[in-house]
Amino acid sequence: MRRARPVGFIAVETADQGIDTGEAPTPILLQEPADGTPPVVVDPAGLAHACAQLAGGTGAVAVDTERASGYRYWPKAYLVQLRREGAGTVLVDPIALEGELEPLREVLNDLEWVLHAASQDLPCLAELGLAPASLFDTELAGRLAGYERVALGTLVERLLGYQLEKGHSAADWSRRPLPVDWLNYAALDVELLIPLREKLEAELAAQGKLGWAKQEFEAVRTAPPPAPRAEPWRRTSGIHKVRTARGLAVVRALWEARDELARRRDRAPSRVLPDAAIINAVLADPRTMAELQALPVFSGRVQRRHAASWFRHLQAARSLPREALPSPSQPNDGPPPVNRWADKDPDAAARLSAARAALADIAAHHQLPVENLLLPDLLRRTCWRPPADRSVHGVGEVLREGGARPWQIELAAPALTEALGATAPRDS
Repeated sequence: MRRARPVGFIAVETADQGIDTGEAPTPILLQEPADGTPPVVVDPAGLAHACAQLAGGTGAVAVDTERASGYRYWPKAYLVQLRREGAGTVLVDPIALEGELEPLREVLNDLEWVLHAASQDLPCLAELGLAPASLFDTELAGRLAGYERVALGTLVERLLGYQLEKGHSAADWSRRPLPVDWLNYAALDVELLIPLREKLEAELAAQGKLGWAKQEFEAVRTAPPPAPRAEPWRRTSGIHKVRTARGLAVVRALWEARDELARRRDRAPSRVLPDAAIINAVLADPRTMAELQALPVFSGRVQRRHAASWFRHLQAARSLPREALPSPSQPNDGPPPVNRWADKDPDAAARLSAARAALADIAAHHQLPVENLLLPDLLRRTCWRPPADRSVHGVGEVLREGGARPWQIELAAPALTEALGATAPRDS
């Protein structure tokens, strides 16, 4: 039986907002959308109807996607969820539609979108030709408003008084047909985004942070795709156990072979060969294919079919000339690890310590996560190699070139300018 939804939304004020309301009411568990779960749009006729429905709505559109992370190689959207006031919820299957979404682009691309953790969804939506005219990110808004826990379910419960059904975020959304309980979950992810946006917008305005938030949202909306990692194989879990350049070469060879196979089969690399199996093969150093097949994972039925290929790549890495081996550490154009600053450049360590303390005070005063005040990497780079012009203007220019927004520069540049004058104590 569908639970009756109260008219309007319950606003649950919390202690961290400075309001003492006593015990908060028990949140209402939502197990399916108020209007039921809509059918999934899988053909052009259904898409035309859904687009007319959305075009007849008003205001911003709530947007979410479901991917198949952990199952598929490509981070594409396997379901797109949309909801707009006066239009209800629409579920679109871009796979069934083969990406032919022009009617949807005509409706959506001129609207404000409301997403939670927008940077996770925007890339796969951009691949479909979908991009917002403006953006409101409820996760980022929650951070700027000072909430320590900003998961969608947590914010919905604290601010609107509802508890969302959990359990399918890590599912294989490439599966067809999608089970009804998965579709319920997906539809509920956009059901309350618009009311949540209104609540958070009012909170940000009351705190004087709405202008800051708009700058952050625009930075997320216009962010370019991240640059490819120079040596992604170095992120293999457990690689710290490999102590030699020759061993690292084997990790690289197996990682690259796995990545190529995973790409061709559109399977998550971890499902082709787990990181742990790669590291185990390096440490065990098998000298024959039989020895490789005796190792955990490699002894399995599926891996035995690929054993000759894995062993061939392993052998090739063993025979590389010394000059072709990878360096022990990943090349990096940034500063060294912070724990080595005191030895390499004591004054830089003093600058960083002073800057961190100053920014922590500013962040606490404004109830912000310090990493939202200034990116840690930008802070480290500025302290390691400070600008020649250490005026507020000069430091501000460095922050701007590093991607800081105007509100961040206004708050951080004066304190950072002072911190950059710190020096390490000198022995008398």
